[in-house]
Amino acid sequence: MINQLKALYIKEQFNPGLIGLFINPFYFARKGLFNSVANKVVHLDGKLLDIGCGTKPYRSLCEVEQYIGLEIDDEGNRNHQFADSFYDGKTIPFGNNYFDSILTNQVFEHVFNPDEFLKEINRVTKINGLLLLTVPFVWDEHEQPYDYARYSSFGLKHILKKNGFEIIEAQKTNNGIEVIFQLLSAYLYKVTNTSNLWINLFLNIFLIAPVNLIGLILGKILPKNNDLYLDNVVLAKKTQNV
Repeated sequence: MINQLKALYIKEQFNPGLIGLFINPFYFARKGLFNSVANKVVHLDGKLLDIGCGTKPYRSLCEVEQYIGLEIDDEGNRNHQFADSFYDGKTIPFGNNYFDSILTNQVFEHVFNPDEFLKEINRVTKINGLLLLTVPFVWDEHEQPYDYARYSSFGLKHILKKNGFEIIEAQKTNNGIEVIFQLLSAYLYKVTNTSNLWINLFLNIFLIAPVNLIGLILGKILPKNNDLYLDNVVLAKKTQNV
């Protein structure tokens, strides 16, 4: 029973459904991101490296030959026991042209030297291998002090091309009024969050759920704005070594 509730909680965190609409303060961001990743991850195959894998929320979507989760080598990540391999944040511990596919989800904004990071990804990826990368455009500062950047669609395209990748597909998530309501929900969560799980659940239901519901309704009615969005989701192909 406990394991089932834990599994449901994790699902509602990263792929929120009806329950998530009422209890997840990041409903719009997580739903938009999951749907976009699910649409593109089907192109990934062979040996896949998930850089900054966390709890591997998209593992079940990947039908690949081998799935390796990579994390920074620290005590916290080792204790979580999700990652399969660890690294120093600079050198990916695999040989040249080793992987067919790379996944890196909401990691790029935490990279202080993005060119070096992409060069390492390029090195371990085969020619014509695929990179699926997600990164915020609009979001609050988080995981301080390791939050270094936000990327527009144009900036992301430029830095990927400079490091040997050609964009195949690019998507902006939650491009509309949902952005405003997501930021409001995140704000309410941050200023009311406590150390008590049950109090948090109560506050989510009575404060955040109405915001999510109104945002969902208005998001269906009002026009989209492609210049204001939450995340960039990019599928790119390695075209050359750098």
